[in-house]
Amino acid sequence: MDVLSPAVVTAIDDLELAARVLVEGLRVGGHRSPFHGYGAEFHQHRPYRAGDDLKYLDWKLYARTNRLYTRQFRETTNVAVMLVLDTSASMAFPAEDVATMRRGDGPVSKFRYAVVVAAALAYLASEQGNAVGLMTMTDGEMVYLPARSGRVHLRALLATLDRLRPSGAWQPATVIGRAAELLARRGLLMVLSDFYDDEDGTRRELRHVVQRGHDVAMLQVVAGAERTLPYREALEVEELETGARRLVEPDVVREGYRRAMAAFLDGTQAAALHEGMDYACFDTAVPVEHALRDYLVRRAMGAQAALQATVHD
Repeated sequence: MDVLSPAVVTAIDDLELAARVLVEGLRVGGHRSPFHGYGAEFHQHRPYRAGDDLKYLDWKLYARTNRLYTRQFRETTNVAVMLVLDTSASMAFPAEDVATMRRGDGPVSKFRYAVVVAAALAYLASEQGNAVGLMTMTDGEMVYLPARSGRVHLRALLATLDRLRPSGAWQPATVIGRAAELLARRGLLMVLSDFYDDEDGTRRELRHVVQRGHDVAMLQVVAGAERTLPYREALEVEELETGARRLVEPDVVREGYRRAMAAFLDGTQAAALHEGMDYACFDTAVPVEHALRDYLVRRAMGAQAALQATVHD
C-alpha cells in the first residue's frame, strides 16, 4: 500500500477515519504491543522439568523443600494511557491554508500533525484493550477525559481532539502534573508538544511523574522550516504566543539559528533519556505512518528488553 503524505492524512475531515487508516497501515499485528506494561509479575511455581532454564529455578524454595521448582511469570498486559496535548499558539506553525490543505497539498501545522498522531495512538491503544484518556488546556481551562476503554469512549475522545484549536500559551507543568495525578494506577503518559514553553518546569514535572512510577513518553513535534530556516528574503517573524514581531534577514541568522535549533532538540532528547523517559521527534514533513511505525517498533523493542531484564532479575 502506498504511504499517504502528511498533508493527505491530516486533511481527512473524519479524525476517526484518519486514525483507522494510519493504524491499518501500520500493520502492527505481528509485533508485541507497544502499550503493554513493561513488567512481569510472578504467576506460579511448577515442578522442574528437564530442559527448563536454570535461571528460573527457585533456590529458596529448594532450600525449604529439597525439591526443584521453576518460577513462572505473567507479563502485565494492560496499561492506562494518558495523552497530553500542547495547544499553545506555537503549535499552529506553519499556518494552514484550508483550501490547499483539503486538496492534500497544503502546509501541515504541528498542531494538526500532533492531533492525528494522538488520534492514531488512542485508536491503537483502545483496539488493544487499553484504557486511554486525554488532558490538555484551552483558554486557560483544563480539558480532561479519564482513561477508559471501549468504542464509545474512544469516539468521545476523538471528537474532543478534533474540536481543539491552538491559541495563546499553556502551562505544561500544571497540565502534566494533573494528568499524572488522575491516572488511577501505574500508567503511560504521552506528551505531544514542541516543548518550547517553560523548559525547566516541564522537565522537572516529567521527572516527578517518572518518580511516581509512571512510564513517560516525550513526543516532540517540529516543522521542517523550524529546523532549517529555508527562507531567502527578509521576513517579519511573529512570536505566536506573545504577538511580538521582529524583522529577520534569514541569510544573516541562518547558521546560528540552525545550530541553536539542533542544540535545543538534542538537549531535549538527552534530558528525556537521562531521566529514563521515552523520546521521539516527529517532523511534519515525514509521513505520519512512517514516523509512527518507527517510533512504535522502537518502543516495543524497548519494552521487550525491559521485560526480559525484569524476568532475569
